[in-house]
Amino acid sequence: MATELGFFLGGTLHSLQRQFQKLARNIVSYAGKGQITLKMVNGLNRQGPFSVIATDDGPGIPDVSPGHCETASPTSGSLGLGLPGVRRLMDEFEIASQPGRGTMVAVKKWRQ
Repeated sequence: MATELGFFLGGTLHSLQRQFQKLARNIVSYAGKGQITLKMVNGLNRQGPFSVIATDDGPGIPDVSPGHCETASPTSGSLGLGLPGVRRLMDEFEIASQPGRGTMVAVKKWRQ
C-alpha cells in the first residue's frame, strides 16, 4: 500500500515499516490483541497520505503527555522508545488512552 502511494524502497518505506511494527508490538506486548487499520486518506494540498490506526482493549496508558511518554516504560522496563519513536518519525500523531479500557494511536505519513 505504501509503495502504491509513492513511498519507494529505501529510507522512508523502511522507516514506515519499523514504526508500524512498533505499534503492532505494543498491542501484542501490552494488550495481547487489538486491531491495526491501514488506509489511504485524501488530504488538502498534500500528496500520498497514509494513515494507520492501532487500537486495543488493553490496560491503557495512565499519562500520554509527550513529556511522560519520552521516559522509560514502567510496564516493560524498556527505554520507552516505541511510541516516542513513532511520534518523532510520523507527520501526524494522535493518542488516546484510558487506564483499564485501552489505547488508540492514529498516525499519518505524507509523501514528500
